[in-house]
Amino acid sequence: MSINLSDRILSLSESETIAFSRMSRELIEQGHDVISLSLGEPDFHTPEFIKEAAKQAIDDNFTSYPPVPGYPELRKAISMKFKRDNDLDYSPEQIVVSTGAKQSLANVVLSLAGPGDEVILLAPYWVSYKEIVKLAEATPVVVSAGVEQDYKITPEQLEAAITDKTKLILFNSPSNPTGSVYTEEEVDAIGAVIRKYPEVMVISDEIYELFNFQSKNTSLAKCEGLYDQVITVNGVSKAFAMTGWRIGYIGAPLEIAKACTKMQGQFTSGASGISQKAAQAAVEAPPSVVDDMKAAFIRRRQLVIDALQEIDGFVINEPQGAFYVFPNIEALLDRSFRGEKIDTAYKLCMYLLNEAHVATVPGEAFGAPECMRISYAASDAELVEAMRRIKKAIEQLER
Repeated sequence: MSINLSDRILSLSESETIAFSRMSRELIEQGHDVISLSLGEPDFHTPEFIKEAAKQAIDDNFTSYPPVPGYPELRKAISMKFKRDNDLDYSPEQIVVSTGAKQSLANVVLSLAGPGDEVILLAPYWVSYKEIVKLAEATPVVVSAGVEQDYKITPEQLEAAITDKTKLILFNSPSNPTGSVYTEEEVDAIGAVIRKYPEVMVISDEIYELFNFQSKNTSLAKCEGLYDQVITVNGVSKAFAMTGWRIGYIGAPLEIAKACTKMQGQFTSGASGISQKAAQAAVEAPPSVVDDMKAAFIRRRQLVIDALQEIDGFVINEPQGAFYVFPNIEALLDRSFRGEKIDTAYKLCMYLLNEAHVATVPGEAFGAPECMRISYAASDAELVEAMRRIKKAIEQLER
């Protein structure tokens, strides 16, 4: 039987992070000892007080369909969190809770962008940004910054990319995949450019805000005169080790919040009620509850940086947030192994997976084909062993 899939799904790329995670699992099932540094997932367990809130929610029978934009008490808690942590005034009516920040992003893009619109992506960008824009049938416009710029674009680069077709900009700090963080001054400078174009909206993806190793994170919506142009996206997956609970949320101008609720109402309706009650406990807690996790990531970052600096061919910056390093590996892309050329980041990552049994993610997925992403959301022992394996594998390459 021949099945004709839609052009929409045929044009959509598989997530490389998920693909390399899948290949890792397949090797593990074959009996190989694989260290996976591919997924952006904290290796910690969800804090006990959050799990207790979920157990109480089950006992209290939060098991019926919840409101599409989220329980009122959770939206009120998120409103409080925005004010407490970000000095942003979003009323509960301006907040929409979704099944993960990925759905939050998709809701916004699909509500705002369409055929003929341009959406600016700051590369390196998170793997799903481009595919979500493609689903909206809008045109991705990529603005790139390399390791020499700490992977952060300049205001001049952004302004040069804005046209009369620009509908939306996707901004992410701290960044996945690079770990780079825009300082308060840099955020203000980017904001000053955007303010010149009041018809352009911006998604500020702040999912890693509590893993900013420099200082308190700066929200783009705080820039003078920019509040009505910004949709702030956040969630509980990263900061509270709640990836499987699937809760993300937005704070947005009311009209956009209503549009996202309408969109979500036709796709998934409300997110899991049990997860929402767990998320309420998380956002009501002070940010300091994740300090131990943050300290572990800072320690692991240094461990990985020190190890990569000893490997020939890796050029790295010092990421100031999230839990990734994003080395430039151009110097390695003229080498081979057993006669086979390794001339792309994808081939290098496949080589490391199959020969060193370490899973990473190629930079092609993030709009940076000269790089690769390494997650250090793993134990110290796993990171030490992974770096040893990578070093040995790179030394085996032929020039």
